[in-house]
Amino acid sequence: MNVLVINCGSSSLKYQLINSDSEEVLAKGLCERIGIDGRLVYQKEGCDKEITEAPMPTHKEAIQMVLDALTNDKTGAIKSLSEVDAIGHRIVHGGEKFAKSAIITDEMIAAVEECNDLAPLHNPANLIGIRVCQELMPGVPQVGVFDTAFHQTMPPKAYLYGLPLDYYKKYKVRRYGFHGTSHSYVSKRAVEFLGLNPEDSKVIVCHLGNGSSISAVRNGKCVDTTMGLTPLEGLIMGTRSGNIDPAIMEYVAKKENMDLPAIMNVLNKKSGLQGLSGVSSDMRDLEAAADGGNEDAQHAVEVLCYEIAKFVGGYVAAMNGVDAIVFTAGIGENDGRVRKTACSYLGYLGITIDDEANGKRGEDVVISTADSKVKVAVIPTNEELAICRDTVALVSGK
Repeated sequence: MNVLVINCGSSSLKYQLINSDSEEVLAKGLCERIGIDGRLVYQKEGCDKEITEAPMPTHKEAIQMVLDALTNDKTGAIKSLSEVDAIGHRIVHGGEKFAKSAIITDEMIAAVEECNDLAPLHNPANLIGIRVCQELMPGVPQVGVFDTAFHQTMPPKAYLYGLPLDYYKKYKVRRYGFHGTSHSYVSKRAVEFLGLNPEDSKVIVCHLGNGSSISAVRNGKCVDTTMGLTPLEGLIMGTRSGNIDPAIMEYVAKKENMDLPAIMNVLNKKSGLQGLSGVSSDMRDLEAAADGGNEDAQHAVEVLCYEIAKFVGGYVAAMNGVDAIVFTAGIGENDGRVRKTACSYLGYLGITIDDEANGKRGEDVVISTADSKVKVAVIPTNEELAICRDTVALVSGK
């Protein structure tokens, strides 16, 4: 079965065409600057990237260009669209309505629309992609895979906030968590790769990238995660603040004469590693600056590593132990310094990092020494493959 995986953002679109039998990526790429001018990046497996500059006023033109590229006579991955058997869509927020992936129907779309207030920048764009695919590829089954679904197994003690309960009852204000597709894939792969018992395992997944979150997974089910009602809560991130005293922003608003939208813009786009360092939101830039003697950049890196260790320690307590700690995503997979520094706080768990193993990239690898009491590993995430698998399972009824 060939599955087209689509991830629509407000002005971008990522895609992969995957053969589910071999799990080979037949082609992949992205559309950028939708609604501005338009740029398509397309790469068939084994070929060089092709870049096409063309107007993309809406997502419809973007998706049409993707379909045209996939069926191109010279470098297309398939001969016709009839070879696309199903489409899997990433949907950011499913609220409490969706604890697992679901086949897309009119009723399902209406239920997702009710969650739009919880993810106003993401859900509407996700739904646009769904509707465009319905129009351009009628009759092809589609599946929605939710960022929030994996975390729906959290108990009330983990997802309730210390706010008036009416806010939860009336508006569903609670912790939802995000990156669920990644946490689900990586935690399952960790159990398999490390030879753990799936029915008696405690795994902590550190998804570290421009957006970062950590989850505690017991026996394959999420019991806690760092992101909350929105992706703003938890760890310090590229440009997001993560956890702060909420009264800070009232204080700053009065000092700077800022309204609520301006405050939210600061928290989401001007804070985090970028705001703290004044250098960049990219860890590579920060570490280069820190090595050059920039103390602000050094402090930003230290704050991230310290927070990782604090959340990991909290989840060890929440699960009353841990079998494995796993790093994934852009920083988690590629930055050995962050991994080693974060783990330097975890000596009480009997963890020692193997420097040679910690220097590897792009593969599943155990980076703790053989005598470490808790295993530490790096497992590259693959959200597109996870979406593909869920899509196949639902479409085929397995």
